[in-house]
Amino acid sequence: MLGEDKAAVFIQAWWRGTLVRRTLLHAALRAWIIQCWWKQKLAKLLEKRRWASLELYARQEWAAVKLQSWVRMWCIRLRYCRLLHAVHIIQIYWRWHSCHTRGFIQGHYNLKENHLNLQLEISLGSQACRVQQSIPLPIKE
Repeated sequence: MLGEDKAAVFIQAWWRGTLVRRTLLHAALRAWIIQCWWKQKLAKLLEKRRWASLELYARQEWAAVKLQSWVRMWCIRLRYCRLLHAVHIIQIYWRWHSCHTRGFIQGHYNLKENHLNLQLEISLGSQACRVQQSIPLPIKE
């Protein structure tokens, strides 16, 4: 009987060891599956963060370019308005002068790109004077 008890104890110990090893193997596999899943989630999260930072950078660059273009447009418009105001003052003065001298001043101007082209004809009685001039404007492109 003593030999049978030892054999039974040995078989029970072997079976418990097998159960423990199987349980440990299942636990290790589950841990490995969880670790793989977590690594995938972290990779996706990192990719989302990269895309978000890239979109933010692109939005900031677009805003800077837009702001720079608005400032350039405003500066050019301001210069154009000043030139237009100067032309109006010259026209008013010419009209006043032609009425008071009993002569007449005729002329026209063209504002093209960065040049102001003037063509004037001033007549005072028998005297006539023609003026043609192209004035370059300091507008940077």
